[in-house]
Amino acid sequence: MRIAWSELYCHPLPDGHRFPMEKYELIPEQLLHQGLVRNDQFFVPALVSEETLLLCHGKKYVHEVLSLQLEARAMRKIGFPLSQKLADRERIITQGTIECALAALTDGASMNVAEGTHHAYENSGEGFCIFNDFAVAAHYLFHHKKVKKILVVDLDVHQGNGTASIFKQDERVFTFSMHGIDNYPHHKENSDWDIPLQTGTKGEDYLQLLEDALPQLLERAKPELVFYVSGVDILEGDKLGKLALTKPECRVRDKIVAQYFAEKNIPLVAAMGGGYSPQIADIVDAHCATFDEIQSAYFV
Repeated sequence: MRIAWSELYCHPLPDGHRFPMEKYELIPEQLLHQGLVRNDQFFVPALVSEETLLLCHGKKYVHEVLSLQLEARAMRKIGFPLSQKLADRERIITQGTIECALAALTDGASMNVAEGTHHAYENSGEGFCIFNDFAVAAHYLFHHKKVKKILVVDLDVHQGNGTASIFKQDERVFTFSMHGIDNYPHHKENSDWDIPLQTGTKGEDYLQLLEDALPQLLERAKPELVFYVSGVDILEGDKLGKLALTKPECRVRDKIVAQYFAEKNIPLVAAMGGGYSPQIADIVDAHCATFDEIQSAYFV
């Protein structure tokens, strides 16, 4: 299984910023320490081209980000201070997802050690997301006639509002989001299928809803490729999440998704999504379990 990672993923933010950048350095270290992956499975993506970004995002928005001219109010909505390193980081993440998708179509599955930037819209960013990596990758695949149908399974605790908006009139992409009803974003977009979850939803109910949904998703979307946002902000006690799954239950979630699509011989690309537990070790452990379950389902 090929895994996208770059040192630029760990781009530092100002002191006191609540986004846990350190997890991007710790996840590969933990995967290697546990013997779950080998060094040669990692690859460093290039910068995605402006031409590729324009397959999905508006020309004015792309230009303003790449030239570092995005106005301060727009950057406040994103939540990051704009810099050359940040712009390069977002381009590398996006190219990483494209390359992961191409690898998955050949090998079965691939993973990106990065967000799954599902809050980015066509002409704006928000919620720590600048370019929508899954949306750009989907447009790239369509443009190059690699696939005709894609399913987005978004299990981050926050709705994938940007992804839902970008593909709201695109029958080639089916968007599914299972998220906390009381979580950010306050204004939810309409995915093709949303399952809003009440605050405090526990693992047993969550996992049953997911198991029931997967066969319906397969029938409705008929995908040739699945993009999976595997956020671990569904964990109990997460600072930005309001659900109540344990770490073992979060692992079971990943196992359910990976095994279901692996058994159907449908390629899968996963990105990390969010994770804001008080202890960084809990975030890293939960993300590493995602790698373990996907690799076990597709390659063991």
